Amino acid sequence: MILVTGTKGQLGSDVSAELKKRNIPHIPSDVDTLDITDKAAVEKFFGENDISAVIHCAAYTAVDKAESESELCFKINAEGTENLAIECSKKGAKMLYVSTDYVFPGDGDKPFGVNDKKNPQNVYGKSKLMGEEAVKKHLSKFFIVRTSWVFGEKNTNFIHTMLRLSETRDEVSVVCDQIGSPTYAKDLARLLCDIIATDKYGEYHAHNSGFCSWNELAEETFRIAKKNVKVNPVTSEEYKTAAKRPKNSRLSMTAVTENGFTPLQHWKDAVKEYLGNIL
Repeated sequence: MILVTGTKGQLGSDVSAELKKRNIPHIPSDVDTLDITDKAAVEKFFGENDISAVIHCAAYTAVDKAESESELCFKINAEGTENLAIECSKKGAKMLYVSTDYVFPGDGDKPFGVNDKKNPQNVYGKSKLMGEEAVKKHLSKFFIVRTSWVFGEKNTNFIHTMLRLSETRDEVSVVCDQIGSPTYAKDLARLLCDIIATDKYGEYHAHNSGFCSWNELAEETFRIAKKNVKVNPVTSEEYKTAAKRPKNSRLSMTAVTENGFTPLQHWKDAVKEYLGNIL
């Protein structure tokens, strides 16, 4: 039985839907059914259920808020992940931990490889790196899958925000010097389900193919949605946020292809498919 955490979120809900489509038995969970920060509750849950694998999507993801709620962020992303890793270790269960591009320093212009030096620049990134370290501490075999710029049909995301703004504005200002890859939760969910079915343990980077800036993503969103909104490019320095964002969020997908997994479709095709599903 596969345990999926965070199934009320964008990615977890799509992972659960994908497993259901494949007729793979799984337990969908969120904080109301399993509080991963409660060590005793996690131990009890594993004791009562025959769990052979965990796809861990639950996370504190409010990047700016994390700067002022660091204790809660670390409790969920670091301690919660460690609680799951401990139980997976006891049960001999597989663990797949979804991490982030934010664990890297975000400098330069080359895609980060899975073994490149980690140096997160904000609280969220630090908490996710601590989650990675907890997985490695308790498990000799594991899957760590780092992703970036996730958008899905549940909850809000950047594309959803742009569409909402288009209802009342004819122009928006969007950062142009942060480069990365949008990731459609449905596409990522399929890959995660493919990975967990194997013994190809290790670290992976997974996102839709190709790179863009946030303002290019906004422009493509408006183009596909046929919204007449002008996108004004601004720099990170001009658009201040509580948390420092990486300018380079490019991730290398080499591990995915080298292990024989199918790379995700191009981000423009993913955005088109997503908008076709929600509009």
